[in-house]
Amino acid sequence: MGEVVYLQSKHFDDQGNLLSSLHTDLLIEDISQKHLLLPGDVLFAAKGTKNFAAVYEKHNPPAVASTSFFVIRLHSSEVLPEYLSWFLNNSNTQIAIKAQAMGTSIPSISKSVLEQLEIPIPSIEKQKSVVSISKLLLQEKAIQVKLETLRDKKIQHQIINAITQ
Repeated sequence: MGEVVYLQSKHFDDQGNLLSSLHTDLLIEDISQKHLLLPGDVLFAAKGTKNFAAVYEKHNPPAVASTSFFVIRLHSSEVLPEYLSWFLNNSNTQIAIKAQAMGTSIPSISKSVLEQLEIPIPSIEKQKSVVSISKLLLQEKAIQVKLETLRDKKIQHQIINAITQ
């Protein structure tokens, strides 16, 4: 049993949310401090068909990112990590990024593709609004899925009742 999580794409859901079941695999003394993730680091999954960005948060266990990720550490307070993550996950950005992927069996996004992205940087207040609206949209989608599941269960129950009566 270790003290540090070795983060891989499998630790994230399809929306880039970190799964709660993480296991520490590595010993802290085996890791260079520069490789430990810091709160606010943006992870971008560059290898494979599931390219997404996620923000490493303070409440997460100590971790290092696998080589399938680029770790983007912002050195400016002009860009919120959550905004950058939203921008990289935006469908238009994803289309542009995936169009430049290399490799046939395992597609890969190069560092230069990310470096060449033109990222609009609105005011911090607008960035916060974008992030808030995005979170609300994801919550709405989750509620719609739950509602649809409950509706299906209700209809199936009604059909079974109609048959057995």
